Amino acid sequence: MEHKKATADLSIKSLTFKERIAAFRNLPEFFKLVWQTSKWMTVGNFALRIARSVMPLAILWVGKHIIDEVVLLSNNGTTHSQDYLWKLVALEFGLAILTDILSRAINLMDGLLGDLFSNYTSVRIMKHAATLDLDQFEDSVFYDKLERARQQTVGRTVLLSQVMSQIQDLITMGFLAVGLLAFNPWLIVVLLVTILPAFLGESYFNDQSYALSRRRTPERRELDYVRYLGASDETAKEVKVFNLSTFIINRFKELSKRFYTENKRLSLQRSVWGTFFAFLGSAGYYLAYVYIIYRTIKGSITIGELTFLAGSFRQMRGLIEGVLLRFTAVSQGAIYLSDFFEFFEIEPKIRKMSNAKPFPNPIKQGFTFEDVGFQYAHSERWANRHLSFTLHPGEKLALVGENGSGKTTLVKLLARLYDPTEGRILLDGIDLKEYDLDELRLNVGIIFQDYLRYQMTFAQNIAVGNIQEQDNRALIESSARQSLADTLAEKLPFHYDQMLGKRFSQGVELSGGEWQKVALARAYMKDAQLLILDEPTAALDARAEYEVFQRFAELTKGKSAVLISHRFSTVRMADRILVLEKGQLIEIGSHDELILKRGRYAELFDLQAMGYR
Repeated sequence: MEHKKATADLSIKSLTFKERIAAFRNLPEFFKLVWQTSKWMTVGNFALRIARSVMPLAILWVGKHIIDEVVLLSNNGTTHSQDYLWKLVALEFGLAILTDILSRAINLMDGLLGDLFSNYTSVRIMKHAATLDLDQFEDSVFYDKLERARQQTVGRTVLLSQVMSQIQDLITMGFLAVGLLAFNPWLIVVLLVTILPAFLGESYFNDQSYALSRRRTPERRELDYVRYLGASDETAKEVKVFNLSTFIINRFKELSKRFYTENKRLSLQRSVWGTFFAFLGSAGYYLAYVYIIYRTIKGSITIGELTFLAGSFRQMRGLIEGVLLRFTAVSQGAIYLSDFFEFFEIEPKIRKMSNAKPFPNPIKQGFTFEDVGFQYAHSERWANRHLSFTLHPGEKLALVGENGSGKTTLVKLLARLYDPTEGRILLDGIDLKEYDLDELRLNVGIIFQDYLRYQMTFAQNIAVGNIQEQDNRALIESSARQSLADTLAEKLPFHYDQMLGKRFSQGVELSGGEWQKVALARAYMKDAQLLILDEPTAALDARAEYEVFQRFAELTKGKSAVLISHRFSTVRMADRILVLEKGQLIEIGSHDELILKRGRYAELFDLQAMGYR
């Protein structure tokens, strides 16, 4: 795999011929993917192309005999039978029809196989992405790799057609070269000499295009994001309220102009030099054409041989030019493949263990943090540091602290979305890393503040909490009742089958509070031993939030729970309250204990209470 990384690093400089050849090492792995996509279509495509590669020579050869037969008949008049001529014409007609059929069949096969390949690789990307760690998705370098991999799912279908066309044309060239070599080997030398500059020029400009595309990946992601901001149902409200349209449009113009300016410069250079190289190629072709005509006039070859050689030379020129230029495109595509394969080389740090321990049922000792710290990649600041405490079985623990104090990071560590940078988390005295990851996720229910509002049905929006039970309507309705979302479902035209959101036909948009009740129902879809609510009720009024947490407390009796809320009327319902500041634990105890302590918690409680006086 090292050659792929090395190739990928050649992102902003021109590539040597040796480096281009090295990029072809990606093709076997590429064709392995193609083969896995559809074996019979891959074989069929190659078979059709081999048959198609013979057609040009066959048509030219029959054409030669037709011309010679016509000349013979014109000289001998009616004394010579015309049967052979019409058989030749019929044969050429049949070959022309067959050529067209083969070409259409190849195009059809290319399109179908390309679509299947795009779908197959897209699924591969999604499957691999699902195995990666959450903190990897929060890294901009990773996102650039993911973006380039996504682009390859469509772009590489073109490469598939290019490689197969290259093989087809090389076979055709082999047939045509036989005739030209027999006539005069120097004709092929002339072709190569006059076409080579165009090949080198195209290689250079493809290098520059690749370097520009690679260099602009972060800006291209920003451009897509700005385009989304300017025209999206999810952003329209704030764009209007804050009058952001002009700002967004100007930002889009600035970014797009930068892209356009660089592309324009490169395109102009490519066009000018391309014209010059095309002139050289045409000059070489007509030089050889004049020579063939001269030999015909001298009587060295027949008129039929003239048409055969001229046609072979013309097609040979086109094929060599196409093969050389396509070589540049194919090698460029092979380089881009390194972006695709590089994504699959990214390995998760959190992975399933073959000898993992089953999740304890019930939990006996609880979760214990032993001097746990976590630091995000490319960050010097610790999100959490020196955390040591125990979440006991059946205990309700509230997390309190200002924004950025590390509350959400802590619950992500608890759910093993992150692994500690230092220290360890124990469950019943055993490191959390040793437990089966799937069982852990099944036994931990967590709803974040930034939960997704799926443009799906009411029932599906709840079922995502435990998607294996998506057909269990009784469980879905039970979960809705527990989160107080059931009364909302009854009001909707299609009840639990109502499409939510405005993106699709007959969709209904919910208020923030209504969405939160739907999201909360997801927590009840699993019979989890630990439930975590990370400010999911922020859009509810104080009374509604109090009711939700009262209900939550009743429904989680005997289960451990962690809740994050900025409302102290809710927080005081917890058995214990853990106070965080700058990622570190500064206080822990019940509401009454912390109030008596007159520390940070009491200060925050008094500040909020003053707002209600």
